[in-house]
Amino acid sequence: MELTYKHTLAASYGGYITQAAVNNLAPLLFTAFRRDLDISLTQLSALISVNFVTQIIVDALSVKLLDRIGLRRSVVLAHGASALGFLMLGILPFVMDSFTGLCIAIIFCAVGGGITEVTVSPIVEALPGDAKASAMSLLHSFYCWGQMGVVLLSTAYFSLAGTERWRYLPVIWALLPAANGLFFTKVPLCELLEEGEEPIGLRDLFKMGRFRLFLLLMICAGASELAMSQWSSYFAERGLNVTKTVGDLLGPCAFAVLMGSARLFYGLKGECIPIEKAIAASCGLCVISYLTAVFAPSPVLSLMGCGVCGLSVGMLWPGTFSIAARELPKGGNGMFAVLALAGDIGCAAGPAVVGLISDSTGELKSGILAASVFPAVMLASVACMGKRKI
Repeated sequence: MELTYKHTLAASYGGYITQAAVNNLAPLLFTAFRRDLDISLTQLSALISVNFVTQIIVDALSVKLLDRIGLRRSVVLAHGASALGFLMLGILPFVMDSFTGLCIAIIFCAVGGGITEVTVSPIVEALPGDAKASAMSLLHSFYCWGQMGVVLLSTAYFSLAGTERWRYLPVIWALLPAANGLFFTKVPLCELLEEGEEPIGLRDLFKMGRFRLFLLLMICAGASELAMSQWSSYFAERGLNVTKTVGDLLGPCAFAVLMGSARLFYGLKGECIPIEKAIAASCGLCVISYLTAVFAPSPVLSLMGCGVCGLSVGMLWPGTFSIAARELPKGGNGMFAVLALAGDIGCAAGPAVVGLISDSTGELKSGILAASVFPAVMLASVACMGKRKI
């Protein structure tokens, strides 16, 4: 059977599902890590930091890596690293110091997730077609469906096999990146630039006010999304006094469903909606959702604010990618890597701001209120972008 660009899209969707598993599987196992491996809360926090810091470093290194070894080798390498990381997650903690083994596994997973993030978007952007923004939005929706799938399938596994057999779960998940990596060795790929065209150098990119604005948008997009999603389970558990399983379903799972729905809608119907207007409307709704979560008179309304936030942030990340690709068509693979780096910095900064402000005030809602500055800044930046007619 001859493989077509539809198969390339399918492989790309699988890449984002793999990245969702990389970012969301280990946190679901934190309780098991504490019970079976005697991992402390401080060490669990360190594992989160290891994942984010590794992905940021990988994003930075990928700026040069992509152009040197090409997109195909890079994306296959990413899937291989993810598969190896999942295997290690189920094996290494039992054959060496548990925390060291977990760190090594998380690093390999993060390397795979980081490279996946900076390769899959330019692969889809380079495919033939005019509806680039819609295609990018649909692609990123699969991260949300992957996140939802990880929560639901892992919860089903624990119900059937028991939490004491958690070590086999990441080994099973390793099959996904292994199979999708093989798929990527066969599907056809296109290049972002025509043969003979040279991409804009990074030094020249950073001299452009437009590009610096895109970096700010990416930081705010990542921070707006993660500042709320990382705390949504807490809102559900503490605000409604439900179990962790129900909290995960009402919190991060509901957030992922709504975020994916926004991306899916724009992916299917977005040709008639200018991407700048979609981002501006999303930012406005995001600010409202943050304020609702903070000032709503009841826990149920606060939780609804968290859910609406998932809907509002859906277009921020892929939308910024699409505008940057349209306005800087010669940015090349390196531009996508730098934008992903900025987004990951925002992903780390958003939850950190919430945690720091909450610790200093003793009130989580104070941290959430402080984080509302990110969508507000993004809204102002998009308005500025429209006035400059970039």
